[in-house]
Amino acid sequence: MRILLVNDDGINAEGIQVLAKELEKKHEVIIVAPEEQQSAKSHSITITKPIIVKKVNLKGIKAESYSISGSPADCVRVAFDRLLDEPIDLVISGTNMGVNLGMDVLYSGTVSAAIEANIYNKPSIAISAEIKNGVGCYELAAKYAMKILDKVNHRFMESNTVMNINVPCIDEDVKGIKVCRIGGVIYDYYYVEEGSKEEEISLVISGRRKKEFEKDTDRHYISKGYITVTPLQYDLTNFKLIEEVEGWLK
Repeated sequence: MRILLVNDDGINAEGIQVLAKELEKKHEVIIVAPEEQQSAKSHSITITKPIIVKKVNLKGIKAESYSISGSPADCVRVAFDRLLDEPIDLVISGTNMGVNLGMDVLYSGTVSAAIEANIYNKPSIAISAEIKNGVGCYELAAKYAMKILDKVNHRFMESNTVMNINVPCIDEDVKGIKVCRIGGVIYDYYYVEEGSKEEEISLVISGRRKKEFEKDTDRHYISKGYITVTPLQYDLTNFKLIEEVEGWLK
């Protein structure tokens, strides 16, 4: 296959480079990634200033590679509009530093890049690796990305589907792969940074409020040692309510 590889952690991030080396064993890869960290940019695009595109050489990687000054979604747009001289079969976004579970998919630049590919009518995969002790399990994520690619059939490759994949950091003790729904919201909490004044305070994200994970969700299965796969769509229409809302407005 011919694969476009993007991410949100930046072109020099370990996750994308480990994944590129693994994919190149069987596939042709082209890399288009942000020149710097773009995490939690969601589906933002650059419209008020030029996007700078640079061809780069990545050590140990054969893929034609470009950095851009824009967001993860910009990477996909620029690739399709300017950089791809031949059709591609699949877009992969990742491997992200940290999991993208539950409602985090709304904030994730990694997932949004995969959804942008979907808008271009290409199947796509967003893949994220859990972090433990400050280290991402990128080798494990790359290994399972290849396994999943080997398993998916022509129906996925011919579809307009986004697969969100998350890999736990537990080495060879992975229990299996679970196809499941996304979990609920786990809220960030903030603390007031030292030195803040009464008229101007500085808030810093400090962590997340713990809660019980809903069963049969990505958060639940990751906590139990499974790789999770969730099919996503970008159409946010609540089709069940269309007729009811029409009634409200009559």
